Amino acid sequence: MTVLQTVAVAFSMFSALPMPRVEWSESNLRYALCAFPLIGLVLGGGCWLWWALCGALELPALLRGGGLCLIPVAVTGGIHLDGYADTWDARASHGDPARRQEILKDPHLGAFAAIRLCGWFVADFALWTALLRLDGAVVAAGFCLSRALSGLAVATFPLARDTGLAHTFASRAHRRRVKVTLGAVSAALCALLVWRGGGLMALAALGVFLRYRRMARVEFGGLSGDLAGWFVQTAELWMLAALVLTQYGGRLL
Repeated sequence: MTVLQTVAVAFSMFSALPMPRVEWSESNLRYALCAFPLIGLVLGGGCWLWWALCGALELPALLRGGGLCLIPVAVTGGIHLDGYADTWDARASHGDPARRQEILKDPHLGAFAAIRLCGWFVADFALWTALLRLDGAVVAAGFCLSRALSGLAVATFPLARDTGLAHTFASRAHRRRVKVTLGAVSAALCALLVWRGGGLMALAALGVFLRYRRMARVEFGGLSGDLAGWFVQTAELWMLAALVLTQYGGRLL
């Protein structure tokens, strides 16, 4: 029962999918971060079904790409894009970590956030449209990997403040076991990507993860929920770019 409650907590917080109402407790929050990657399976499955439907109906590539771009946003409710936008607003200020943390708390959308959001959607839509073929296992592994690494960061990186969503999950997590579990899951997902020809995707995710670690520490004085959202969206965009590059690599050489 606790396992199902833990999964329900993760899905109710990090997705827009309807879940049974579960009271948050020490027991079901302890491993909630470990359930975070499961959302990636739903995203991968949704993208695969849309790809198959577009193929069966012979829909144009633009419509196929638009659906693939919007499915993750619909499933997650845009929670990670919110953090992505706030983070770019804060980074554009070029202020000290304290000032950037203040901007993260501001609910208003700034000009730089709007610009970055538009750029993200254009790039994501273009890359999905350019995709030559969709391997459901590879795409699902990519969505799972970004979330496994995000959960690993929450359990590992120093936090910027003692409040907020990241602090709630980190402070109640069994950190040692969460680190070991998500570290093993991340390694397994990277191995799966390499085996399925997505090694460049794994490298892209790990590269963004290292950049994320330095950014959180140096630019913000620690991790927060908004930065976690920035990482998920940035890692997935770069992994998608790596997948497209892999598919077109033979044509370019």
